[in-house]
Amino acid sequence: MKFYITTPIFYPNSSPHIGTAYTTIAADALARYKRLRGYNVYFLTGTDENAQKIVRTAEARGMDPKTYVDGVVDKFKELWEQLEISHDDFIRTTEERHHEVVKEIFTKLYEQGDIYKSEYEGWYCTPCETFWTENKLVDGRCPNQDCGREVELLKEESYFFRLSKYQDALLSHIRSHPEFIQPASRRNEMIRFIESGLEDLCVSRTTFQWGIQVPFNPKHVVYVWLDALINYISALGYPNGDRYNKYWPADIHLMGKDIVRFHAVIWPIILLALGVPLPKVVYGHGWFLSKEGGKISKSRGNVQDSFELIRRYGSDAIRYFLLRELQVGSDGTYSEDSLVERLNSDLANDLGNFISRSLAMIVKYRDGIVPTPSVDTNLELELKVLAREVKTAAEERMDSFDPAGALEQIWRFVARCNKYVDETAPWALAKKEDQQERLNTVLYTFAESIRILAIFCYPFMPGVPNKICSLLGQDSNLIKWEGLECWGVIKPGSIVEKGEPLFPRVDMSQFEGEAEVVEVKNISETVNKEQVSANEPVQVGNVEQISEFEPIKEEITIDDFAKLDLRVVKVLKAEKVEKADKLLKLEVELAGEIRTVVSGIAQYYSPEELVGKSVVLVANLKPAKLRGITSQGMILAASHGEILEVLTVDKDISAGARVK
Repeated sequence: MKFYITTPIFYPNSSPHIGTAYTTIAADALARYKRLRGYNVYFLTGTDENAQKIVRTAEARGMDPKTYVDGVVDKFKELWEQLEISHDDFIRTTEERHHEVVKEIFTKLYEQGDIYKSEYEGWYCTPCETFWTENKLVDGRCPNQDCGREVELLKEESYFFRLSKYQDALLSHIRSHPEFIQPASRRNEMIRFIESGLEDLCVSRTTFQWGIQVPFNPKHVVYVWLDALINYISALGYPNGDRYNKYWPADIHLMGKDIVRFHAVIWPIILLALGVPLPKVVYGHGWFLSKEGGKISKSRGNVQDSFELIRRYGSDAIRYFLLRELQVGSDGTYSEDSLVERLNSDLANDLGNFISRSLAMIVKYRDGIVPTPSVDTNLELELKVLAREVKTAAEERMDSFDPAGALEQIWRFVARCNKYVDETAPWALAKKEDQQERLNTVLYTFAESIRILAIFCYPFMPGVPNKICSLLGQDSNLIKWEGLECWGVIKPGSIVEKGEPLFPRVDMSQFEGEAEVVEVKNISETVNKEQVSANEPVQVGNVEQISEFEPIKEEITIDDFAKLDLRVVKVLKAEKVEKADKLLKLEVELAGEIRTVVSGIAQYYSPEELVGKSVVLVANLKPAKLRGITSQGMILAASHGEILEVLTVDKDISAGARVK
């Protein structure tokens, strides 16, 4: 079973941006998934360097093209390393292995009459590397909606490739292989384009010398769209290389929708002329649009610094957001606000909190030793069945090149795991002597569910599984796709640890509108670095979290302390605040008065756990509105990292009693 996947080769005229990163991350997720399934995968990416705009950009910087492009290519490689891209090859079109194949193919096509020499006159857009007829221009400018720049009239001797000769053969292939161009909207667009009539393609230039010389006429260099597309087979050693014989045809060429035309029309016609099998799938994904509208691209000047985003939020969080946000065939919207919302909701609250809570309870109730389970109830059986169902559904989505759909299925299992914690209430079982065997089963189920989540995460967030394996006291051999069919892999007696949160929550209100955020060491929130230092407490909802390494604050007098009015109150009612994952709305009794308090403890307590408890309230705190609810005080709690416990009073002390 072989699987050959490619990204387009990217223009290294500036550093890679978030759109570039998406294509490569999506290809990486598919490659990692296929490897887990046992496929022999070859994953190719690279850079397209033989272009006129490279020359012009280098000249503007006072550099020769090779020196300039080497520096930018290093940035691509650095970014792929930080994003843990698992490519097998990185091809540069300036490499000799590529030059030789391009020359061979150009000569073959010329000798068989598919390339001929003529003269070309037309309007040329350097950034798009495209010639346009005058009737296609928009107000005299490039008609590409993502460009719109000025064009220049060029007249020069050129070689042309007979696209028109193979028009009918390509249409026949597309119609008989509906899977060839995906999604369907791109296929229909390409059919209409081809039916409108193909013009022969200009495949050489004489006005600059940066590129691959035509072997039998050195004053010509091979034009980019013939040169660049050949990378997919030159990297394999066409025509007789072992890799070419093993991996071609490509199983999928993955790219943004704006370059589908080149890959679904020009490239297959080149292959038809060579008598080479066509790739199985050409897939054009949507664009990321800015929240203001319009594609995120270098030409629009709205690109995001990928390195800065990774520094702020981590590689796995960036990968997850991009893969989850772009649905099949559609565009997605990128903003840092939506990234943080997705990180907090899906990764911190759902995935990270389940893992952290579960391991913390194994540590708390069984000293970190995975217990031997007893008899399963319907709750455990339901979780096991769901794991297998999600595995099948995720496979279907990934085999259809739909990482967003696969993640949506996987999060069904994440949600069920969190519900299982609330349904089994291990904190209540721990208090009952006759429920210890039941508690053992629940805690063991936690460990197995975490193992399954590690496998599910691997294609999408490759940094997560190793961290989970370490917490479970296991090695990376645990990460096997077939392991999703099994239950009972974690051996009772294994020692687990809680560790640091996998995904620290980010409190958006702490840096809203600010340009730069940093993660504060030892505090599980990300805040504006100008507002807080590593030794200051951070307000999280209504809970103050303090690092164990913090120094004691400066001394106060008894008069300062007397300004606080701390009272015992009884919780009468508790409920979750709608659309706020970490907030609970409490109704408490204070000496016959009923107050409403909003508290940021929903990820630590279910509402029913708090009803009837006597807790400590800062009663004279100025009221504040949270999510439209007026909160009349603050509940006190102690916390460290992901462990939090509300301060309670066990003895029968009346509601309203002062804490002294």
